[in-house]
Amino acid sequence: MRTFPFSAVVGSEDMALALILTTVSPEVGGVLVRGEKGTAKTTMVRALADVLPTIDVVEGCRFSCDPLDPDPSCPDGPHDRPVPSTRAARLVELPVGATEDRVIGSLDLRQALGAGEVIYEPGLLAAAHRGILYVDEVNLLHDHLVDLLLDAAAMGRSTVEREGVSVAHAARLILIGTMNPEEGELRPQLLDRFGLTVEVAAPRDPEQRAEVIRRRIAFDRDPAAFVAAYAAQEETLRLKIAGARSLLPSVHLGDRQLATIARVCGAFEVDGMRADIVTARAAAAHAAWQGRHEITKTDIRAAARLALPHRRRRNPFDAPGLDENLLDQLLQDEPDPDPTSPDDRPANGHSASSRHNGARPDLVDGASTSSAHNDRQPTHNPSTSSERVDRPSTTAPHQDRIVAAGDTYRTRLFTARGVGVGEAGRRSRAQTSAGRTVGAIPANGEGGRLHLMATIRAAAPQQAARGRIPAERLRLIAPDLRVAVAEGRESNLVLLVVDASGSMGARRRMEAVKTAALSLLLDAYQRRDKVGLITFRGADATLALPPTSSMDTAARRLQELPTGGRTPLAEGLLCAGEILRLERIRDPRRRPLLVLVTDGRATHGPDAVARSRMVADQLRRADVASLVIDCESGRIALGLAETLSMHLGAQCLRVDEIAADQLVHAVRQGRAA
Repeated sequence: MRTFPFSAVVGSEDMALALILTTVSPEVGGVLVRGEKGTAKTTMVRALADVLPTIDVVEGCRFSCDPLDPDPSCPDGPHDRPVPSTRAARLVELPVGATEDRVIGSLDLRQALGAGEVIYEPGLLAAAHRGILYVDEVNLLHDHLVDLLLDAAAMGRSTVEREGVSVAHAARLILIGTMNPEEGELRPQLLDRFGLTVEVAAPRDPEQRAEVIRRRIAFDRDPAAFVAAYAAQEETLRLKIAGARSLLPSVHLGDRQLATIARVCGAFEVDGMRADIVTARAAAAHAAWQGRHEITKTDIRAAARLALPHRRRRNPFDAPGLDENLLDQLLQDEPDPDPTSPDDRPANGHSASSRHNGARPDLVDGASTSSAHNDRQPTHNPSTSSERVDRPSTTAPHQDRIVAAGDTYRTRLFTARGVGVGEAGRRSRAQTSAGRTVGAIPANGEGGRLHLMATIRAAAPQQAARGRIPAERLRLIAPDLRVAVAEGRESNLVLLVVDASGSMGARRRMEAVKTAALSLLLDAYQRRDKVGLITFRGADATLALPPTSSMDTAARRLQELPTGGRTPLAEGLLCAGEILRLERIRDPRRRPLLVLVTDGRATHGPDAVARSRMVADQLRRADVASLVIDCESGRIALGLAETLSMHLGAQCLRVDEIAADQLVHAVRQGRAA
């Protein structure tokens, strides 16, 4: 099967540059490509493998050791007299559903149980050594696997300590991950571990789009002819990559360039020192790619545009971004070093950040494809927003209004009842692939972590019937195998159902409601949940956000939520029931948690209150775990939300009682009493 040529891809210059830089210098730490669907992300990654220079490996070595510099700790070693063999660099694709055993390798059960030998079976990290490890939809991969991959990419080694196996092998690989931000973001601590990031989008220019179509159709019609037409360009690119790799060790990174990199990273207020190190490595790779022995400010600018945007996030709902105007200001007064001058003293110690305190590094330059085109901060709002809520309204009683939220806070932990079997997360109790071992079950041909002692106990009573003599090893058959049952925490579907009617807009209630809802969203983000959002106002309910892992989208929808109109409470609950029914079909293992934010009033339709309670009874009989956030305020409390919570079989809390600090305060008060 032929691959679309790398040099034939139209547009995506930033992505191409990022891929080239990490190919020239894998120590940069990999590339994360963020972009909408249909932007040739996977096409470019697969095409990159074809322009990588061929490599020499030790013949028969499962870990692709270099014959000229074999790994002294290679599990297949020692390679005293290696026989070289030449092959193409590999592109290893990691599926989203891969297990830890598949990634790092594990004990070969066939050899261990059959021959009694402890043999290590290499994983995908070993297969990708000196090649490319590609993870499509990396944001959907379990966090511990992402962390494991990034560790290996940064350290160049993989260490396995499990089930009687103690192995360390080289894993110097080019890690590339792609993702669609609409399906959820990587958490900031994992995002920071990627060396470079780039944002790609489909071209808007009609001529460019037409050229994309033209080339794709030509490739599909005759792949061999199309690839042959770009063969010369591919070979030139391959030779240039090889030349840049050879030149990289001689690229000079002096004190002046280091001072400039430090000034840039300090001005953008990035956390930690990883940004400085990655920028320095990427700048050196860029200089080598351009055929220079000396790093210039052009190299530093190119590296900063790729290394800093994803490290500027201040909260999980912020989109990555970089103010290129500020970057240019930081570099414009910095002279390029004279390559012929031996004097490479550091620049003066004046910090650029002191001259640009008035700059806004959180603003995004819309001209850059490597920056996110969004500077919203949904969890932080100006103090004037509450004043806007309190200002008397001179408009009609039911006119729509947009009310901003206040600052978020840490919420109490709300969980689904019982023990589930969903995906690993941080909310409700569940039997998961990771956690505390609580038992063992027959394998039955399914995957899982082998429970060795339970397997031996199951096989031991059958040895006499199998004709085993004392000198022989334990005889095992498939029914003897037992896998461990682990209990940990699962992620849930948190379905927010928010009352946006006119009664909620009074007395600053909607501000408190949005603040509480955003706080719950932030908690769901940290606990690996999916989130859906339903609002009801006027005459019906609206699914504002289908269940998703994209918390920033949920936060934006909630911030933009208008208020006004009557209260169709029954319709809101009916909509929630239908969404939960559909999600149960799509993902039966993920348990829902319904969070209803309301004052309990129902004013739309005949017998509005009675209908809402009847629907609540139906949800309770469907065993939907629910939580009611009571937003009622005023001197006279009607207790409608509390009554509704009884019909739902749900816990009911006032909106000011969901904060974790409030819970601690209440416990302390109780002890004092």
